[in-house]
Amino acid sequence: MTRINFNRVLLGGLLAGFILSIGDAILNQPVLGEQWKAAMDTLGKTSPDSGAVAWFIIMDFIVGVAMVWLYAAIRPRFGAGARTAVVTGLIVWFFASLWNSGSLMAMETFPTKLLMTIIIWGFFQFPLAATAGAWLYKEE
Repeated sequence: MTRINFNRVLLGGLLAGFILSIGDAILNQPVLGEQWKAAMDTLGKTSPDSGAVAWFIIMDFIVGVAMVWLYAAIRPRFGAGARTAVVTGLIVWFFASLWNSGSLMAMETFPTKLLMTIIIWGFFQFPLAATAGAWLYKEE
């Protein structure tokens, strides 16, 4: 078994994080902007400030790197390629989107329509980002 190429994990992870960040920007402004505003108004909160937005962007890049690392870790067992990258993206989607948004839905914290949109968006966004990051990953 070969060692994980951490330079390529970082490179692929940055690409995956960039895709996640762009996808989140599109989702949370043009697609869900009004729904988020209404939900935050209901909670008596304001829209996220620039510090919160910076945190979300940083987390997208951390998740991107972690996702490519997971791809590299499972690659020897599942094989290299898009199928394994999609599986990786769906694993991360389960924990980052479905579990999180599903929990908020169960607690009725935010509107179901808003959270379902996030879940469905992520179902496509995470595998896409994982596939792009995996495309840059190569063993040494």
